[in-house]
Amino acid sequence: MKKKILAAILMAAMVLSAVGCGGGASEEAAAPEAGNAETAETGDTASNDNYIAMVSLGFGHQFWQAVKQGAEEAAAEAGYRITFEGPETETMVDKQVDMLKTALQNNPKAVCMAAIDTESVATILQEAKAEGIPVVGFDAGVGEEESDSKCSTDNLAAGAMAAEHAAELLGEKGKVAVIGHSQTTIDAVQRVDGFIEKIGEYPDIEIVDVQYGEGDQLKSAEIAKSMMTANPDIDLIYTSNEGACVGAYNGLKEGNLIGEVLLIGFDSSAALKQAIRDGEIAGAITQDPIGMGRKTIEIAIKLINGEEVESYYDTGCRWYDATNMDDEDIAPLLYD
Repeated sequence: MKKKILAAILMAAMVLSAVGCGGGASEEAAAPEAGNAETAETGDTASNDNYIAMVSLGFGHQFWQAVKQGAEEAAAEAGYRITFEGPETETMVDKQVDMLKTALQNNPKAVCMAAIDTESVATILQEAKAEGIPVVGFDAGVGEEESDSKCSTDNLAAGAMAAEHAAELLGEKGKVAVIGHSQTTIDAVQRVDGFIEKIGEYPDIEIVDVQYGEGDQLKSAEIAKSMMTANPDIDLIYTSNEGACVGAYNGLKEGNLIGEVLLIGFDSSAALKQAIRDGEIAGAITQDPIGMGRKTIEIAIKLINGEEVESYYDTGCRWYDATNMDDEDIAPLLYD
């Protein structure tokens, strides 16, 4: 009898134990599922709902870091986060295309881009727009068909501004050469076109040579030296970005031509600013990269919210030289 009672007690304990373990296992299984769902929801909100991707022509140069700064400030104020990336050099088309593809895989609410080669990203951006992702071009921008809006310097006007100052420096008479930095990037082409078109209004100024050095200082230095060898009577060289200008400056310096040949440039850097301050470079055009970054994000957010925007926003440019580079409205636009 005792054995039967003991067996019954043991059987009951085993059933209770099995029920207890089963309940515990169900709770443990339910808890991770709920936790994963909560994490996924929080992650989606943080990663996608307020996420804007920016893909730039480059990354390391101080100009792009200033654009990034302005963009981050505007995003933080509006409760958004951004990613900002670009290739090491402004000629790495394939790498930039890969960056764009990766950014789109993260499901951004908008894409902002400065394309090295607009055709290389056209189809990708058109597909993004078809999925309802706004596209904002900044600086060089993207193709018109792919862009909902663009925020940049009016580069045709900036090139024309450089030409006006070149003409003034020359007394509206002389020979000029141009060192551009790209024949495919829209803003680079426009800086040269704007300069050439404006110089054409001065009948006694002749453009004797136009070459391109990809914004590389060494290449631009060699171009400047070869230009002066072929045309020793050049009076002024116009360069369309910082790398071209510093390179041309180095080339003229190697040829002992500083002071004999006028040089004007575009953008800024520590070396360019110092040469202007020393009177060795006549002056340059500066953009407003921080303002460009801010405006780009502001327009992207408006598009996300379904607001109407203009197709183009001019973020401005100014001429600076040794006489005004420390002025309160110019100095903040100059970066190292």
